[in-house]
Amino acid sequence: MAGASANLREELAARIGMLDACIGLKRPDDLAREIDAIRDLAHRHGMRPAVTVAQALEMALARGERGPLIQDWLAILRDAVRSERHDDAACDTFRAACSVRLFG
Repeated sequence: MAGASANLREELAARIGMLDACIGLKRPDDLAREIDAIRDLAHRHGMRPAVTVAQALEMALARGERGPLIQDWLAILRDAVRSERHDDAACDTFRAACSVRLFG
């Protein structure tokens, strides 16, 4: 199971990297669909911090954030995907990071 989890983290990190690389080329709807797919996959595998950040990123897209602003969110999502902790405290930590990102 640990190998599968590592493979999943690598797959999600690669998807985030592809989004990051073409952030200015994708339409907001396409970005939202990809973030939704990442969130869904993370949810199905119990990666709660990644789900928390993906939800915040989806809200940022809905508010109209674009370009470099989204790259900051993707960096937090990448960290959440790499996290091996999936407990409430980890979710709270990433939720706080999103709050700082949102409100400065």
